[in-house]
Amino acid sequence: MFGILGLGFLLGMQHALEADHIAAVSSIAARRSRVGDIVRHGLTWGLGHTLTLFAFAGAALLLGHAIPEHVASPLETAVGVMLVGLGAHVLWRLWRDRVHFHRHGHDDGTVHIHAHSHAGETRPHSRAAHAHEHGFRWRTLLVGLIHGMAGSAALLVLAVSQAVSPAIGLGYVALFGIGSMIGMAVLSMVIAVPLAVSARWLTWANRGLQGAVGAFTIAIGVTTIVETAFG
Repeated sequence: MFGILGLGFLLGMQHALEADHIAAVSSIAARRSRVGDIVRHGLTWGLGHTLTLFAFAGAALLLGHAIPEHVASPLETAVGVMLVGLGAHVLWRLWRDRVHFHRHGHDDGTVHIHAHSHAGETRPHSRAAHAHEHGFRWRTLLVGLIHGMAGSAALLVLAVSQAVSPAIGLGYVALFGIGSMIGMAVLSMVIAVPLAVSARWLTWANRGLQGAVGAFTIAIGVTTIVETAFG
């Protein structure tokens, strides 16, 4: 039993490193410059991914069979479409805003690094209003939920075939989800470092990274669509 549960945790960490997951979280992180914020997005993606896996796996374990291929394949295609949209959104915002980064201080001494654009701006730079991102990251959670639906088939086959009881099967899925959250948090830190460094000192490099992330995400999305819808 413990071997199966441990395998679920390790496979979850590995699962976070799949190309479509990297593309999705990278596209969400591309417009941000703070390591902590990017890591929180990675964890939120992992939470959404885990919630959907848990729901689908629970249903499959109780019913005694996994998601049929004719249902799993369209879900994978939907993920491809979502990735194309995420990548295109990164490129569109990059073109629209022609973004750069700068330090911005408050009266209380707090200093933030902001993504900022002067496109269409008439007010002085120092007086421009800045939006701070607060609250729960619902968009990232939605991306994770969709990814969880599409990535459930292979996991459920293993969980259903190996579990001696629904409780052990759900425990496997829960540890798989925790592993994927930890794996995505680590991956997010790796993604965050070049974004944060380039945001502070190399605006042109940051824009290049954003463009590369957008193009990579679109490429993974198109590949996913072709393989699942036409393969």
